[in-house]
Amino acid sequence: MRKADGLFKLIGLCLLAGVLVAGMLFPVVGAAGVMSNQASETVEKTSSDLADIPPPLVTTVTDSTGKPIATLYDQYRLPVNENQINEAMKWALVSVEDKRFYDHHGVDWQGTLRAAVSNSTGADTQGASTLTQQYVKNYLINVVYRTDQVGQKKAQEQSVARKLKEARIAIQLETKLSKQQILAGYLNIVEFSRQIFGIGAAAHAYFDTTPEKLTVPQAALLAGLVNNPINNDPWKHADKATARRNLVLDRMVENKKLAKADADRFKGEPLGVVPDFPAKPAANCIGAGPESGFFCQYVEDYLLKAGGMTKDQLYTGGYTIKTTLDERANHEAKVSAEAQVKKTQPYVANTLSLIRPGKERHEVVALAANRDYGQNQDEGQTTYALPTGVYNTGGAGSTYKIFTSAAALEKGVSGIYSPVQVPDSYTSHVFTGGGKSCPPTGPPLNSKWYCVGNAGDYSRIAQGATLQTALATSPNTAFVELEDRLGSTAPGIDMARRLGMRDTMASNIGGGTVDPKSDDGNKNKTQAEAYGPNGRSPGFGAFTLGFSPLSGLELGNVAATILSGGVWCPPTPLASVTDRNGQPVPVKEAPCEQAVPEGLANTLAVGMSKDDQPGGTSAGAASAAKWDRPIIGKTGTTQGNVSATFVGGTPQLAGAAMTFKFGGGQGGICDAGPGNVRVCGSGNIFGGKAPARTWFGAMKNIMDDSQPRMELPQPDPQYMGGPGR
Repeated sequence: MRKADGLFKLIGLCLLAGVLVAGMLFPVVGAAGVMSNQASETVEKTSSDLADIPPPLVTTVTDSTGKPIATLYDQYRLPVNENQINEAMKWALVSVEDKRFYDHHGVDWQGTLRAAVSNSTGADTQGASTLTQQYVKNYLINVVYRTDQVGQKKAQEQSVARKLKEARIAIQLETKLSKQQILAGYLNIVEFSRQIFGIGAAAHAYFDTTPEKLTVPQAALLAGLVNNPINNDPWKHADKATARRNLVLDRMVENKKLAKADADRFKGEPLGVVPDFPAKPAANCIGAGPESGFFCQYVEDYLLKAGGMTKDQLYTGGYTIKTTLDERANHEAKVSAEAQVKKTQPYVANTLSLIRPGKERHEVVALAANRDYGQNQDEGQTTYALPTGVYNTGGAGSTYKIFTSAAALEKGVSGIYSPVQVPDSYTSHVFTGGGKSCPPTGPPLNSKWYCVGNAGDYSRIAQGATLQTALATSPNTAFVELEDRLGSTAPGIDMARRLGMRDTMASNIGGGTVDPKSDDGNKNKTQAEAYGPNGRSPGFGAFTLGFSPLSGLELGNVAATILSGGVWCPPTPLASVTDRNGQPVPVKEAPCEQAVPEGLANTLAVGMSKDDQPGGTSAGAASAAKWDRPIIGKTGTTQGNVSATFVGGTPQLAGAAMTFKFGGGQGGICDAGPGNVRVCGSGNIFGGKAPARTWFGAMKNIMDDSQPRMELPQPDPQYMGGPGR
């Protein structure tokens, strides 16, 4: 620094001292008075911000028992009070940063002038800010202006105005807080690098201890870090960190807080930090691990969307979020999903979502996938919300026949025991999408009609089949004919939404032949609009065959709605949310609603009760699992065998399993048994294979361990139907 520059700085600092004292002690008038008043208002506002804007804290996510599973944070901070910080830490900091801390009243004029003289003469540059001033500056940078780059820049600018403002606030703080409170406040706010803020987090992350147990050399290392955390990082720059620690020890000797012999002995000790990296938890749902990460991710997504929180609030609020996660059930779901499809199997995902039915809440207890939750793609990990997100998986297949059946019951078109037609092929004169022969050897069709065939031989049930039989055996022709009698897909689409496919039907992700990017009139429309009368009137007959994108969790919640007497509730992962002070935080969850009459839901449940019985599409998987409880169930498989599903439930627990292509691959999915599911040329997977095996494999262990056998509800005669209906 040139001497002339230093001289001007010295003059400026002297003027600063004069202006500060004058501004604090004497009234002013005129234009100068207006400026002083404006400056005072700014100071008062900033002082208020220091009191009213709390520092970012760690949000903790727990399972249903209160056991922590993850931490979410922007700044890793574990606040402590002045009595939880030992004297070694306090004196190490005071000795190196503000030797006269206990003598001044916020601004050390003696130190300021001494530093100015030293700097003006070209000697080593010295700092002049007291710990109180540093507390103000760090609070502004790390808390008040944390997300405001302009504000942060102003809080760090080298100007007389900034120094004046900072000094006045520091003096105000000294009138309101004790020295111990200021020291603790500073130590709770200051950064120690690597997202580590405050002495509580630093003691844990650097030494796996607490502030009250820090040794003298440990305290000296941490006190030395605050000057330049990056430059003195002990893992990256051990030599610089050692030199800085030793300087702090020397300053403690100069300040008569440490004997020279002890300081010399401490200088010979290693730094003693934990090996490799700071001992701090992951800052997001990665910390929940490969099994619980998907559940944690849903908690975050749910609070951001349904709960009305922002991500910044969630990651800085210091909340405790107690979830509905049953870790044992989640483990069983994970084990079962991975047993069917290996975690490293390319291009195939297998998920299972489990929800507890109820008329007041639908609590999510497990969200699992064959893939581990994480960021190592080589090990099959992913952070995509596989069990919960709305994905273009290929579709749910015939599980969507549930919605056609429910609509038929509600409209009086059919009862659960009413006969249905099961031809080998069926030509609709209501729905579009034809243009081929049906059957293939027959005469050409009018190009506008929709033609469908069955995936198998249904001659054994063609005579005397009821809607209940059709739900268990799943002939395509029976349900397209049922759609014909409904007149459009609108009743089925409406039923899908009401029973649980809320986000699914509201999404505008293209599926099947409906592409929102196309110029065919369906661009940016929701699925409900594009697939229904408002999109391609009177709608796609293939809707009942489930070719559109969906959420596996929402599909599972459909079963929960049916088993709750027709009451839909949002699939919630939340048991409670409390703030940093332990006070309850209200969360804006959608209210439950009677989606369909209870009698209809109960009758539909009976209609879906034969899928695991001999002749049903999931009978093989149920038998292999030695399943012996009443359930509702429905399988689904999509065109080309690119995805398959099973949705079902008992009165105590419901859910859905989905096996689908994920991330690429050519052809369909081949299923040669547990652990041998892969993408192949033609594909042979069905809902009764990997998805059903996943569902029964998990549910058998979960239910047998703790749940009594319960019967399904009785049907309502209004919706039962019979031979004449």
